[in-house]
Amino acid sequence: MFKRLAFLLLVGLLAWAYQAIQPPPPKLCGSPGGPLVTASRIKLRDGRYLAYKEHGVPKEVARYKIIYVHAFGSTRHDALIATTVTQEVLEDLGAYIVSFDRPGYGESDPDPKRTRKSLALDIEELGDQLGLGSKFYVIGYSMGGQVIWKCLQYIPHRLAGATLIAPVVNYWWPGLPANLYGAYYKQPPRDQWALRVAHHIPWLIYWWNTQKLFPTSSVVSSSNPNMNIFSRQDLEIIRNANVSERDNKVQAKQQGEFESVLRDMMIGFGIWEFDPLDLKNPFAGKEGSVHLWQGDEDQLVPVELQRYIAEKLPWIHYHELPGAGHLFPAADGISEAILKALLIEEK
Repeated sequence: MFKRLAFLLLVGLLAWAYQAIQPPPPKLCGSPGGPLVTASRIKLRDGRYLAYKEHGVPKEVARYKIIYVHAFGSTRHDALIATTVTQEVLEDLGAYIVSFDRPGYGESDPDPKRTRKSLALDIEELGDQLGLGSKFYVIGYSMGGQVIWKCLQYIPHRLAGATLIAPVVNYWWPGLPANLYGAYYKQPPRDQWALRVAHHIPWLIYWWNTQKLFPTSSVVSSSNPNMNIFSRQDLEIIRNANVSERDNKVQAKQQGEFESVLRDMMIGFGIWEFDPLDLKNPFAGKEGSVHLWQGDEDQLVPVELQRYIAEKLPWIHYHELPGAGHLFPAADGISEAILKALLIEEK
């Protein structure tokens, strides 16, 4: 009898543990009880829908066509490269910019099979369905900046130019030397553990970020954020943020936290099948350029990591901004400078 009870208790504990680590199904946009569909969307080859938003001049008359990749916990509405630049500047440049919700964010369907390559192919298909031509520019910010490495790896033949803005670095890239790993320990311990889970045991990531025993990721948590991860400039930008920007953060996770921000962490900090530090210049003939922008007071992506990347990949145009934090694209004049450096090579 004792062995039988022990066995039943073990089975019950295993069943409870299994349920605890399973994320709930996503609330798909347009499904019964799910969020409404309000965005323009394209249907991808695998049947998923991708939501997008257009900015600047009409693509039919644009001199430059740009696909913008949003940051972690954001949406297509947070296209800083377009929303912090005046319409007059965009018209003078002749710039068309399309931002889109990455899979699982906002109103884009989740992609449970998402990989590093699949997102680059989503970007390529977005460009094709919108008729952006054989080549287009890509700009990505933060975790969206990390996506640009994937575009440079998988669809370089489709790129007219590329810009990475404070791109998140995966500490487990093989090309990063051990002496730079100290940057990892500059993060709050709770964030160090969250990244360890995302890299080593991703199947536990939902449980880790919903359990109450240990502090969860300060970047994921909205109820208990750690404001120490922001620089002085960042805090000033946050204080001046408007209500719509805060609403966008809510919409980002409206289909579920797992298929948006948590899968983002699994993909971004998982094991990559290529090392960005091994990339070759896709514009060896100088028909385009790649730019990397970084603030030297960024508390989320340490500047020494970007300096090393720029040293290893000298074909990248590296722009380091003194006194800037992670949110510097929202500062006055910065997004305009980023656009002009990429499109017309204005220093």
